[in-house]
Amino acid sequence: MSNVVFSTWRDEFIDNRGKPLDEWSETGFKLPETYHGDRSSKAFIGWDGVAIFTEDIDAVELASQYAAQYQEYSEACGRCAPGRWGGRILYDLLDKIARGEGTHDDVAHLKEVSQTMMVTSKCEIGKTVPKPILDLMEHYKDQFDRCINAQVPSKHYGGDTSYIAKVTAPCTDMCPAHVDIPAYIEGVRDMIFTESLQATRQTMPLAHTCGRVCPHPCEDACRRANLDEPISIMELKRIGADYETDHEVPWLHPKEPKAPRNDGKKVAIIGAGPAGLTAAYYLALEGIQVDIFEELPVNGGEVAVGVPEYRMPIDKYNKDIDFVLEMPTVSITNNHRVDAERLKEIDAEYDATLLAFGTRLSKKVYAENENPKMGGYWGAIAMLDKVNLWSKYGIGSPASNELKDKTVVCVGGGFTSMDVVRCSVREGAKKVIMLYRRDEATIIRNTTYEEYHEAVEEGVEFIFYSAIEEIFDDGEKITKLKCNRFELVPDPNGGRAQLVKMEDGDFDIECDYLIPAVSQAADLQLLPEEWGVELTSWNTLLTNGKDYMTSRPGLFAAGDCEYGPMTIVNAVGQARRAASVISRYIYDGKCTLTDDEIMEDHLNKLKVYDKKEKITGWMPGLPRAVSEKLSVDERIDNNKEVNLGFTGEEAIAEAERCMRCYYISMVAV
Repeated sequence: MSNVVFSTWRDEFIDNRGKPLDEWSETGFKLPETYHGDRSSKAFIGWDGVAIFTEDIDAVELASQYAAQYQEYSEACGRCAPGRWGGRILYDLLDKIARGEGTHDDVAHLKEVSQTMMVTSKCEIGKTVPKPILDLMEHYKDQFDRCINAQVPSKHYGGDTSYIAKVTAPCTDMCPAHVDIPAYIEGVRDMIFTESLQATRQTMPLAHTCGRVCPHPCEDACRRANLDEPISIMELKRIGADYETDHEVPWLHPKEPKAPRNDGKKVAIIGAGPAGLTAAYYLALEGIQVDIFEELPVNGGEVAVGVPEYRMPIDKYNKDIDFVLEMPTVSITNNHRVDAERLKEIDAEYDATLLAFGTRLSKKVYAENENPKMGGYWGAIAMLDKVNLWSKYGIGSPASNELKDKTVVCVGGGFTSMDVVRCSVREGAKKVIMLYRRDEATIIRNTTYEEYHEAVEEGVEFIFYSAIEEIFDDGEKITKLKCNRFELVPDPNGGRAQLVKMEDGDFDIECDYLIPAVSQAADLQLLPEEWGVELTSWNTLLTNGKDYMTSRPGLFAAGDCEYGPMTIVNAVGQARRAASVISRYIYDGKCTLTDDEIMEDHLNKLKVYDKKEKITGWMPGLPRAVSEKLSVDERIDNNKEVNLGFTGEEAIAEAERCMRCYYISMVAV
């Protein structure tokens, strides 16, 4: 935790001014005492208070600069008079005091305007900006009084302090890709769907995809949940993307793509999945040449060959793929497996290389007599490849040839296992069972409520607190599984409850296919042994999780191969950051972060969302919209898209529930 001189952050009042260090109180929050590297912070100010890290702070200029940052935002917004004009008044009066020309009447006026903004502003940014300013005026009153009484500038006015601000929102902070969620929801509400899509694509190029198959962690940080129910954030994301497709709108970029640089600099990307496509797009947006090398005959990585058509229609995903590949500086080579020798050639030819090849090796369940070569043992990745290559591209043959009228057992508890069991149903399996070591609540947390609920509707049998002990076969194929049943036993000392095998709880399952979907591993054979690239304990590529460069200079990694199996939105978030770093690295040879990225990391540690916050001033009880789904009879034997999305009226009504929870924060360095 941070050491602070003074803090009012989130109602935690600390005042260590003038005290010996051994008597200092400590804050319980991860405040940015160190800004980046060896740069210390002087202060942090934001929606929930202020934290001061040095005795020698200029509180008057800090308040003035914070108001200046908000004024810049409010001028661009202009959605309510208290927010817009209040922001201008705050800055004008505080700057007047800071330069030594203020009066005590100005202080009274500041307090009056602040109270008005906090009560009448339409959105949270206008309501919360005055709080830390009022805190500074109260607890650093002597500095304000000195400027007014002596008519002198504040003590460091116009000095060398840098003030770095960032606007965020709880949902945006929780989103791994840091999508400007209130902005794209606002576009839907105002029926300006092009603006909605452009807001999404600032940090997320795969709008069709993440509007359908995202686990939407943003909804866990929606402040509307503190009032009634969270906004249906994910489903609103697809509105702008579908509008672009349905109305044949020319590609909408978040900014005008730069012309090709033609300076000889170029970047190689290994893998054309969500991470590779995302990095390629944001590099191409800067005019940088990007060459993608993809092992599969099709583009899109695991979303293309792993995520079923009923969840992610390939024609929609192909729109996202085309959006990237039609950038003038992006090229792709398919059916191109990169091995160690080829990677060395690429490394020598390109200015930087991004590894984004995913995790396509299914892990074993580690049961007795487990033999991946035995008939009926089918790894989840291979099984989903078979299903999707046929259903989407007509490559291979139907998986129903193997699964029709068979009993299928899948071991797992995540999205891949859900895809396995629901595809098995559609391929005509007689009985489909999922074994999972944990409980129903955990499987919902690992995936989504909708995914689990729809699988149950389709007839999948879930057996919780269970695992396979032994696999039986007849020498040619699997015949039976011996399974253990477990129970969750509380720790008498208050620690984490433990899974304990139940006596006499064993049971057998006769089956035709066992499909392990417990996890996947990265195929690291492409790494030259002599490079000695450092790996994590999970046998993935080690980076510092901030700039995504591996231990080998110029070799970057993002997505599953860096972290292990992750969601699409996580892969996109990593790849966007990696692309940003690479865009500078290829010119100066240094891995650097922008101030915006540094602030992004600070806010993520601090946790913008406060689930204990009491929401007032909004009408509660507005029901969350639920989109229409195909009935079980309509979907159980085919790959039609299950989620039909919102109607226009439903989308607008749901968007109107958004409370536009923007916050602004600033660090003084």
